[in-house]
Parts: sequence; structure tokens; C-alpha cells
Amino acid sequence: AQMPWETTGMVVLQAESEVAAINMVYAGASCGKTVFTSTSSPGFSLMQEGMSYMAASEVPALVINVMRGGPGLGTIHPSQADYFQACKGGGHGDYHMIVLAPSSVQEMADFVALGWDLAFKYRCVSMILADGLVGQMMEKVVLPPQRPRRTEEQIRQLCPWAVNGRKGMRPKNIVTSLELDDDKMEENNHRFQATYRLIEKNETRCELVDTDDCDYLIVAFGSTARISMKAMEIARKQGIKVGLARPITLWPFPVKHIREAAKNVKGILVVELDAGQMIEDVKLATECRLPVEHFGRMGGNVPTPDEVLNALKEKFIND
Repeated sequence: AQMPWETTGMVVLQAESEVAAINMVYAGASCGKTVFTSTSSPGFSLMQEGMSYMAASEVPALVINVMRGGPGLGTIHPSQADYFQACKGGGHGDYHMIVLAPSSVQEMADFVALGWDLAFKYRCVSMILADGLVGQMMEKVVLPPQRPRRTEEQIRQLCPWAVNGRKGMRPKNIVTSLELDDDKMEENNHRFQATYRLIEKNETRCELVDTDDCDYLIVAFGSTARISMKAMEIARKQGIKVGLARPITLWPFPVKHIREAAKNVKGILVVELDAGQMIEDVKLATECRLPVEHFGRMGGNVPTPDEVLNALKEKFIND
């Protein structure tokens, strides 16, 4: 059988640990290469230091986290409880990653290219944050043609900051997160924040379904969005006008989309596979001007559409 590098030029390495893996990504990405690693919840915790270092070094990379139930070793079954860790920084310091939340296997595939494009565009870390249900799902996928692999000269042009051998053609590059001058470190932080504001302006993504006439809004991402879509369809057959907002970028969070979709509704139900994390961002987006309630399952359990609809009725409709 042919090895990956023989057919695609891709190098695949098995790291000894998640700590080693994220630092190998840091090194490869510092050379201007497209590098990614994947993990599942506990391993994501171990990667946080390296991700903070990459954010401070402005190194573009892609990390995939397929969430499983916790805390601790927990279970191998689905969860969405890494939301805070992914969207609020995770590691130390003031930084953000672009966080993409797929709800299908097709999006899992599509978001790899999108994640890398955004990472190189903004010199940041991109993350695909999928719950375990999407991660273990089998669906048909349409893959685009493989992109041409960048030549060393193209890398030099695209990534003038990279440590890829100067060969007498440029000053020496140093990739580091260390800055002992307080004023320079503050200047770096202001630059990072300016980049984050630009990402918020340009890259926020959200799918809105039947929100033009809805009386109630469900906000959900990943597999719970698909479950909630079915609950919405059942509700409309019963004469209950329900709409759905599915954040595709969890960071930047689609504040304007949620606010617009919620402007005429009586209440919002946030459906998650956790104890209630994204609900905080929904409340901030709506400025708590209307009732916002949470419904979730934990420990690897997944709700049914009927459970979602019953929760909406109990919290907003039934006396």
C-alpha cells in the first residue's frame, strides 16, 4: 500500500502525547507549513499551553477537538462541554481561536480547508469543534480536488515571517511568544485584539431557519442543531412557530444574527450537550431582554426531538 506522502505529499506522524503533538504543530507551522492535529477533550486540555504559545507567536495552525463526555476521563460518548475552553481562550492570556462548529460530516471535511484559509489569513489558530455524535457519524461526503502543494518559494512569499531558511535573502526570523519589555508586550496584545476585532467583523457565520415569523427561537450548534431542526418541524406541524439559529462560528459568536432573529420572539431555548455554556453568549447577544432558557443532556446522552420540543413547551408555553 502507498504511504500518504507518496500520493499526497502529506507527512503523518504519531506523537507520544498530546503535549508533544501540539508542540510539533507549533514547530511545523512556524516553518509556514499547513499543519494540524486532532484530539478528544482530555487531550485538548493538555494542548492548551502550546495553543497559547502559538496564538502569541501568530502562527497559523488547525486543531480539531471532537468533544466527549466529562469531566475527567468521562466517557467516549458525545458532549459539547468544551465550549468554554475553546471559545474563551482555554490557555493562559488574552487570546482567541477561530472556532468552527460542524453539524455534518460534509462540514467536517469542508471546514478543514476553511480553517486553514482563515488561519493563514489572520495568522491565528483555527479550531474545528465537533461533538462526538458528528465525530462518529457516517455520511456521504463530496471532496473537492486536492489543492496544489505550496512550493518553498510560495511559502516564502505567503509567510515572510516563517523560519524556513533565509539563504541570504532576508533578515533572520525568530518565532517566539516571549517579550520581556512590558510596553512591547502591551503593543503585541493591542495588535492581537485588533486582529480579533477584524475577525469578528468579517468571519462571523450563522445559519438561520424559519426565523422571519417565529414566536420562539431555538439556538443550537453541531448535532443538537440537527435534532432541534426536527423538533422545529414537529412544532410547526402543531401550529407552534419555532425558528432555529445555528452558530457556525462559535468564536466569533454570531451576536448580530442572534439579536436580529430574536427581536420579535417570546423566548429562546438554548439546546446543548452540557449543563449550559453557550447560553451565556446567547444572553449577552440578546442583552437579557427576553426569557432565555437552557435544555441539555450530559454524560454522553443525546436528546430526542420530542424531548427538545417538550422542553420548549414546558418552559414557555404550558402553564
